[in-house]
Amino acid sequence: MRVPVSRAPAPLRALVALLLTGLLAACTGGPGPALRSERPAADGVFGAPPRIADGAALPGTVAGLDFAADGSGFALLAECVTDPARPANGFCRQRVAVLDAGAGRWEPRASPLPELRGTEGVSAQLWVLGPGRALIEDGGGDEPVRGWFTADGGRSWRGVDPRPAGRAVDIPAGAGLTAVCVSDPGAPPEECARERLAVLSPRDGRRRVLVAQPALGAHPRPAAVAEPDGSWWASGTEPGTGRAVVAVSRDRGRSWSVSRLPSPGSPAGPSWYTSVVVGPDAVYAAEAGELEGGEPVKNPLRALHRSGDGGRTWQRVWTSGPVREPRSVEGLPVPGPGGRIELAAQSGPYGSVDGGRTFRELDDGGAYVRRTAIGLLREDARCRYELTRDGVRWSPFQLACGGDASAGGS
Repeated sequence: MRVPVSRAPAPLRALVALLLTGLLAACTGGPGPALRSERPAADGVFGAPPRIADGAALPGTVAGLDFAADGSGFALLAECVTDPARPANGFCRQRVAVLDAGAGRWEPRASPLPELRGTEGVSAQLWVLGPGRALIEDGGGDEPVRGWFTADGGRSWRGVDPRPAGRAVDIPAGAGLTAVCVSDPGAPPEECARERLAVLSPRDGRRRVLVAQPALGAHPRPAAVAEPDGSWWASGTEPGTGRAVVAVSRDRGRSWSVSRLPSPGSPAGPSWYTSVVVGPDAVYAAEAGELEGGEPVKNPLRALHRSGDGGRTWQRVWTSGPVREPRSVEGLPVPGPGGRIELAAQSGPYGSVDGGRTFRELDDGGAYVRRTAIGLLREDARCRYELTRDGVRWSPFQLACGGDASAGGS
């Protein structure tokens, strides 16, 4: 029998809710040991993740994926034909698929990317710059960088000059944030003496150097998109000392506040960079850098820092050692309510329920995580993805599974 709670008087609604809560607790026996078994403590920007339309039937494999804040998205696909005997005979068709806001399926759209020879790797990069707007860039190294921009959901593309086109006072809605070389805009970071923060404009896909520049040394590393609370973050080194620092802007890049991290210090050298992620009740900063002793790992995690006041002050809660796991992190940690945090390391997934002070190994969750405009995106397997906003509830979807029988259902 269904009780029409919404139409009952207020005292009756409260009584029914209380009874239902007691029944659920009695039936379930309380929360289990899994970190994702509890409901989130906060909602709003940390509410339930959006549902993404299934795209398992798309051709090829995903080479790039990004979303706008309204749930629309772009995917770069590569469909390759290989010839093991003569690799040069192989080729890859590069395609674009678009998910319009509210649509129930991904649609193939025009692609500006050329066909690749079998000996060439797929290297195109994708930025979604608001609803229906995206920038694709290809090249680099010995090849000139080429760019294409769309403002109509991939129905048409126009060429974009990768060099900066003036300056920007702030970061517009939908824009991305990156770094450009001051002396040579086309040079990679390892060949550039000094970089500056630059806006990827949603108006035309051009780069514009941000007027206000935080003091982050010669090579600032910005997050590409804002965090759920609207803050923008970048990391670097403190001029003169080389200490790891992070900067935050809460007015869309018009001004920045820089804070020093309590880094552990290491004879292995200075930190490489720091990735910041904002959770429901804390901000976390994952400091990367070469570890002293132990087996070498990819994406080494030197330390994890936690802030309970929005990044004004920091406490180092985790320091990696020669054997103490986790010693690496694949992309971003995933923060949840009540001091919960998960991260994927080279040795497997780990979780904490005390703000990162202690970790235990988890059964699942070991995959690369990055921030998008609609939440944290986890690449769970070759064609399986999951989105979360609160670190507890996950929304799965599939893209370009082809004949992969292991993909299963969502």
